[in-house]
This record gives sequence, C-alpha cells and structure tokens, in this order.
Amino acid sequence: MRPELPSEFRAPSVELSVVSPMFNEETNVRPFVRAVVDVLDPTGIDYEIILVDDGSRDGTWQAIAEAARTNPRVRGLSLSRNFGHQGALLAGMCHARGRAVVTMDGDLQHPPALVPELVAAWREGYKVVNTRRFDSTDTSWFKRASSRWFYRLFSRVSGVTMEAGASDFRLLDRMPLQALISMGDADLFVRGIVSWLGFKTKTIPYQAQPRFSGVPKFTLKKMLRFSTGALLSFSAVPLKLGILIGFVTSGFAFLELCYIGFAYLTGRTVQGWASLMTVMSFMFGVLFILLGIVGTYLGKIYEIVKNRPRFVIGEAVGFERSAADRELLPKGSAQLRESVYGA
Repeated sequence: MRPELPSEFRAPSVELSVVSPMFNEETNVRPFVRAVVDVLDPTGIDYEIILVDDGSRDGTWQAIAEAARTNPRVRGLSLSRNFGHQGALLAGMCHARGRAVVTMDGDLQHPPALVPELVAAWREGYKVVNTRRFDSTDTSWFKRASSRWFYRLFSRVSGVTMEAGASDFRLLDRMPLQALISMGDADLFVRGIVSWLGFKTKTIPYQAQPRFSGVPKFTLKKMLRFSTGALLSFSAVPLKLGILIGFVTSGFAFLELCYIGFAYLTGRTVQGWASLMTVMSFMFGVLFILLGIVGTYLGKIYEIVKNRPRFVIGEAVGFERSAADRELLPKGSAQLRESVYGA
C-alpha cells in the first residue's frame, strides 16, 4: 500500500528532518544523537531527528525512547516487526516534518559533519543532494567489488545511471520526497527511485567512517535479495533475455531437424540417443529457468495487487506533543493509531 503523507506536508513545521533507520543499534543511539546535535545546533537550523527501530531484538527501542524523553528534537518510531532497511527508511520519511529530509545510517559511517554541506547545496536550489561514498578501511574487498559490479550492471540493464559508491545518505527536498512516497514498487529501492525521478541533483563525495560500535547487519543473503529486487523492479531485461534464449534454442532445434530430415532422405540412420537426451535435458532446464523468471515477475505483481502497507507502526514516542501529530501515521500503516497515541 502506498503511504499517504501527513497533512503537514504542505506546511512543514521545521526546516530539516534527519531520518535514521536502526536495527540492533542499541549502543549507537546515544552517540548518533549527540553527533547530530553537536553538528546542527551551532548552525541555527530548526531541525528534528527521527529514529526508526526496525524490529530490533536488543535495547534499541528503549535507547530511542530515552533519547526522545531527554531531547525534544528527537522523535522515535518502532515498527511492529523487521520490515527491512528500506521499509524503515520509508516510515521515517513519511513522518518527517522538515522542508528538507536527510536520510542516513545510525552507525555513524555516514558522517553527520557533512549534513550542513548538504543543506547548503539544497539552499542553492538543488532538489536532491546525493553523496558518493569512498569506503572506509574496514570495508572488505568483496563488499567493494560487489558494489561496483552491481551498480555497473544496474545502470546497464535499467537505463538509470548510478555511480559506484551510491548510498542512502542524501538530502531530499519535499517535492522529490512526495514523488518517492507515491511510488508503488513491490521492492522499494530508494536510491534507484531517486535517480529515476530526475530532479536537479548535486553529488558530494565523502569518506565513510568505521562503524562506531557493533557489527554490520547487511549479510550476504540480504545483499542478494536487495540487489535482485532492485534489478527486477527497474528492468524487464531478464524477460527479454528469455525471449532471446528461446529464439536461439529454437534455432538449434530447427537446424537439428533439418539434419535429421537430410539424413533420412539420403538413407542414413541418425545416431546419438545419449546426445539427444542431453540436449533435451538442457532445453527443459532452460525452460524451467525462464518459467522461474516469469513467475518472479508475477510474484512482484501479486505483491503490488495485495496493496499491503510497507511498514506497520507498533509504538511511537515524541509524536504526542501536538494534536496535529496524530495524523502523522499514514493510512494503511496505522491500524495501531489508537494504541500508539492513546486516542
């Protein structure tokens, strides 16, 4: 289900919202908030910090709630279960009240010190201010190589150009934010959608920092699922490749049929039942692969047709400070509106 923006979209109440999804980041909540506050307080920017707990199994939500109680700029959302990084990111963006929204990870690999530079570029008239990551020293060679390969492949098959080092550390003006939230993709790939939207964009390079604490949560399995979903959401090339393979294998079958017919007319016996069975097995293998590709696309369509929400809010803190904030939960994600806000 496509979330709806809160009524305050047309009249944002702060200049900047900083949104950070968190999963099992208990020890990073307080350092992250302190780092953002230390950077933004001296600038005079009116801002808020929205921390989204993506179904953590440790004390992340308790740490977020404590930060919200001690700092009026901090607001917290706890999803009812783990909806993934992109779902948590979307939840935070849907609840952001700023004229501009900065999204960044909560492990301090995205440096808060760069945020004023992003804001300065936005004030120059850029609707989207992307960042380009130069990997930190603790990034594995596999992560670096796979990232480069993925963005190269994605750009080629989707027609949407993305540079190596792209991430979800960026600033969005309200206009592209509204367009992004209105998208109904089954697999949300925020960085791809932002590039596809095509608003006036500036890219700022930065040096990624080592994690402040904890371990990376983006496992190889999650990386494969994330990259596969992104490719299928933006490209029909796998289906077109299936058509090409079908033509090629049909061509080989036609040539084989011509050979058999020629041999029969010249009075020869065609030998090679083993090779024939091998070819047939290969053809059936190709057929099932193509059926799997088609089934995957149909599955994506099924997910969209079901129209389920991309996230469900379980708890919220800091949103009850004004009556208007009761409308911040998007329809479809807020059957729990009453239990969250108590009204």
